[in-house]
Amino acid sequence: MDDRRTAICEAVLDLAAAGGNRAVTHGAVDRRLGLPKGSTSYYYRTRSELLRAAIERLRERSRAAFDAAVPRTVDLDAAADVTAHQVHLLLTDRRRDALARYALAPDAAAEGLAEPLATCLFSVPLATELFRGLGAPDPAAAARDLVSLLEGLLFDRLHGARSLGPEKADTESLADLRGPIRRALNYGA
Repeated sequence: MDDRRTAICEAVLDLAAAGGNRAVTHGAVDRRLGLPKGSTSYYYRTRSELLRAAIERLRERSRAAFDAAVPRTVDLDAAADVTAHQVHLLLTDRRRDALARYALAPDAAAEGLAEPLATCLFSVPLATELFRGLGAPDPAAAARDLVSLLEGLLFDRLHGARSLGPEKADTESLADLRGPIRRALNYGA
């Protein structure tokens, strides 16, 4: 992806995270980036193309963050630590990405982009590989359950009951996430 396309996708994510799905327009992206009117339309003719590119950018960012964190050996404790850290990143350093993902959900469904959006932060195939490495009797089922748990943990901390409490220190947040993740990994394996 060239620099201009990357900047456009990042602007879409910024706009969605800050203002919801309706804040994402070609004109709003042009204004955010200080581009001449119509520039974003040159790169992405339709809103659907614009959303698809931004969702792909989310997927790339998630994959890069995951690849940077994957341990060399697979055991329950290392897997729980890495997974908790990835969710924690979505609550802190990558919060904008998580907020944008939820904000884009209504339009993504209407544009036929529900599947790429639903799978841009967490990967059932990668979770299946993890459970296979852990010796799970049904790695695919365990992976689906883990991804559902991760989705719930993320949503709860962004918009649910746990978002209402005081902000936690990083160590406390990681420990709070690690518990249910470790139990899910142990249960699946």
